[in-house]
Amino acid sequence: MADRDTLIKILDLARWAPSGDNTQPWRFESVADHHIAVHGHDTRDWCLYDFDGHASHMAHGALLETLRIAASGFGLRAQWARRAGTPDSAPVFDVQLADDPALAADPLIPFIETRCVQRRPLQSTPLTAAQRAALQAAPGPGYSVRLFESLPERRQIARLLWANAHIRLTCPEAYPVHKTVIEWGARFSTDRIPEQAVGVDPLTARLMRWVMKSWERVDFFNRYLLGTVAPRIQLDYLPAIRCAAHVLISRETAAQTVEDYVDAGAAMQRVWLTAESVGLRLQPEMTPLIFRWYAAQRRSVSRLPQIDAAVARVGAQVDAVLGAEGRAVFFCRVGSGTAPHARSLRRPLAELMVAPGAGISN
Repeated sequence: MADRDTLIKILDLARWAPSGDNTQPWRFESVADHHIAVHGHDTRDWCLYDFDGHASHMAHGALLETLRIAASGFGLRAQWARRAGTPDSAPVFDVQLADDPALAADPLIPFIETRCVQRRPLQSTPLTAAQRAALQAAPGPGYSVRLFESLPERRQIARLLWANAHIRLTCPEAYPVHKTVIEWGARFSTDRIPEQAVGVDPLTARLMRWVMKSWERVDFFNRYLLGTVAPRIQLDYLPAIRCAAHVLISRETAAQTVEDYVDAGAAMQRVWLTAESVGLRLQPEMTPLIFRWYAAQRRSVSRLPQIDAAVARVGAQVDAVLGAEGRAVFFCRVGSGTAPHARSLRRPLAELMVAPGAGISN
């Protein structure tokens, strides 16, 4: 059976799981030698992109899957269950570890720490048959993978992302999120996205930093100085074309419960780690799906009517271009390329641990 030192080693790997804007919406409790409690929380109260907490729930799934993969390296089988009575906004997941001498170490273990986001353009070299097959198989039963590889398909998606990015950059409710999640002047960040990993050139980054001091500046630049053009070209349009493929993961049935989104997050992490294992870099492209979620439920995104109208148009574009009839849970681009010069790190494990039986604050 696992001892505390083994649990610490497992959690030290598991904390490298991805989360939206590096929010790390989890804390760990070592309940017993065979029992870890993962205290989740979501960011829906301040983050526009965490629609009903689903993005955080997927991050919880990625964390639990990473924990499972890490535990296999110690001959331990990990199984989780959501604790009864815990709210959707703060679910607790009880993870039980059992010794299994026949369990082989998962081959994805070496890629847990190297997996990261590459926001800059990638090579458009076509996927190999082996890479394509690996991505198709990665999510596991209950999921399908659709690849958009041709230049016309990539251009079509580039147009979708161009329209989608205009919403992100002109929506006043998105501004405080963007201002919060970037650590300016940094190459690495333990709890945000460092400036050098954002994906824009240094001149654009300096301008963004100055403009984002206030919404009034952002709004002025957007209205009168074409302020959205450079970021959209560098962050959305060119990367959408300069890649090997866009990847859409869909469930056989539409996700409805917290557990559904947690399971989708586990599938997402398997795809991400698999991409890394076959020499591919990956960048999530989730906001079109998120805006589609808003549009499908006719939820307002902004106090500005034109933003809600734009969200409805993007939602229709998602259905027309990507399909999946509302079953899509993850969208990204992949391609060969160098490792990013800058990246998000993680909070030290000591900051993520809570005392047994203690409550947590977000």
